[in-house]
Amino acid sequence: MSGSVFDPATLLAQPARETVTDHTPHDVVLYALGVGVGIESATSPETLRFAYERDIAVLPTMATVLAWPGFWMRDPQYGIDWKRVLHGEESLEVHCALPTTGRVRGVLRMEEVYDKGADKGALLLTRRDLYDAETNRLLATERRTLFLRGDGGRGGKTGNPAPPHTVPTTPCDLTVALPTRPDQALLYRLNGDPNPLHVDPEVAAAGGFRVPILHGLCTYGVAGRALLRALCANDAARFRRMDCRLSAVVEPGDTLVTDIWREGEGRAAFRTRALERDVVVLNNGRFEFAEGD
Repeated sequence: MSGSVFDPATLLAQPARETVTDHTPHDVVLYALGVGVGIESATSPETLRFAYERDIAVLPTMATVLAWPGFWMRDPQYGIDWKRVLHGEESLEVHCALPTTGRVRGVLRMEEVYDKGADKGALLLTRRDLYDAETNRLLATERRTLFLRGDGGRGGKTGNPAPPHTVPTTPCDLTVALPTRPDQALLYRLNGDPNPLHVDPEVAAAGGFRVPILHGLCTYGVAGRALLRALCANDAARFRRMDCRLSAVVEPGDTLVTDIWREGEGRAAFRTRALERDVVVLNNGRFEFAEGD
């Protein structure tokens, strides 16, 4: 792919990108700290479960950073206005427990581009399958919708992708509030997302933000912790699927409150809001899990 102009047809014709990475309990702990484990208590059973190498468990949402190819959109060959890219939707299916130590192969494919118009941007849909690099066992499937705010009017499908999950209007059944730190983005970016939007005030301002914002996948990981606590008794093996729309940015230091509605056996809807600013930051949430005994 050559040139610097965004071309949906050329992008979609690209072969899958494969990335292989190794991880150890050190990386498992780093991810857990990156999504706020330990802020409430450094010695709670939950903290020790996910951030202490003795009998450690992997937070299922860590699949979103394993074998990630880095900030590939910044490469000039793709022609993407990377400073104006936002993470729009996230879907993760975990097919089996993630290993605490291992080698993972990620296969990233560009699935579709929806053109919203020159003044509205475009939506890029991607799919990434994660495999155990030694056995080729499928570990997880991740789908993302990226909002390319500066790349509309250049072709692609018209219309909209599939509608998101509907969240009930009735009072929620469960609520979990989890804090973030003012330096949360500085820590989370060590998991492989060096986008300066999350650390550099000048880049954040160029993107239209008051301050460097928290990574959308960090917010997603915090909400995943809330769902694990409320519905799975922190048993990572019971996590099946988590979908949501990233509806507003989070500023590091926000308290994230996740409201949960039970929708039947092994199913729930959720929404997450930034408490201090009273802003819904994750919406249209869908969660699937294995019920306990």
